Parts: sequence; C-alpha cells; structure tokens
Amino acid sequence: MNKSNRDILVLYNENITTPQSLEHEVEWLHELLFNVERMDNFASAHEIINLNNYKVYHNKVEIKKYIRRKKEQAFVFLNNRN
Repeated sequence: MNKSNRDILVLYNENITTPQSLEHEVEWLHELLFNVERMDNFASAHEIINLNNYKVYHNKVEIKKYIRRKKEQAFVFLNNRN
C-alpha cells in the first residue's frame, strides 16, 4: 500500500490514549481512506444525472469516463447514492 502524505486531524483524550494506540488509529484511518478512494469504490457509490438527455447513469464505466473527462458539461451532475 502506498502511504501518501495526508493532513489528518485526530482529536484524542491525552489521558486515555497511548502513543502506540494513536499510531494504530492513524494507520487504520489511512487504510480506510485508501480503500474508499479507489476508483472502483468511488464509481459504485456515485451516479451521473444528465439533465440534457434526462438520463441517470449507474454504469461504472460511464462514471469513470465522466470523472476522467477534462471538460465538464452544463447540467450534468455527479451524485452520491449513499
């Protein structure tokens, strides 16, 4: 797993948490975010609403094409299905 630099703010109670448990929590958060940010997971959690054609796209391939596109279209929205 590629450990990229992230700006994560972790709030904890100093009396309860040890440095080892804090490090474990940060590693767990990094792993969680790594899995959530994958393109397949992102595409499965979103849909495209195209008001120009009055269509809603649920297909992962169409969603990936839309995300990778450099130019945005008017009245085409990326919607989170959660």
